[in-house]
Amino acid sequence: MMKFDLPEATIELHEHFFNAQESASIMQALITGIDWQQYQIKIFGKTLDQPRLTAYYGEDHPYYAYSNIKLQPIPFTPILLSIKNKIEALTAHPFNGVLLNYYRNGDDSMGWHADDEKELGMNPVIASLSFGASRTFQLQHRLEKSIPKQSIALNDASLLVMQGETQHFWKHQIPKQKNKGPRINLTFRKIIY
Repeated sequence: MMKFDLPEATIELHEHFFNAQESASIMQALITGIDWQQYQIKIFGKTLDQPRLTAYYGEDHPYYAYSNIKLQPIPFTPILLSIKNKIEALTAHPFNGVLLNYYRNGDDSMGWHADDEKELGMNPVIASLSFGASRTFQLQHRLEKSIPKQSIALNDASLLVMQGETQHFWKHQIPKQKNKGPRINLTFRKIIY
């Protein structure tokens, strides 16, 4: 496990959360077994397709909303439940929702944002599990522009856990990267109403 020494952030990275064979099997099951959707977002008055596919699974809450998109949770599949249980055992934190993002190639991306919706509570724990191609995860302090941007390689079967004040003070993104294969990312969270 690697901890990052960043001000006003608690971030740790667990490499090889699954072995290579397990990871390849899980990724194939997610590609074929998840109800992937391409939602639209409004940016500067224009309606655009999100540059990735998305799905939301969960329990014990009516919806999860971000960027003016309201997602009704689909019940956890057995594989998602198994992954959730393994992450909960490591983090000692309960989760009741998972946002899945399918980056089909290096042209798919996620812009700067923080996971700071009010439904996530004061200091949310976000557990982000990656399968497939390695992608660069960038962090930028929201207030102190003098703090350099940070880059973390999210490799196959890596688990990044963000907690504490991280979402209050840091934004993150997955930028476009040329010549990248498919990647699936699962971000587990606890929704509170």
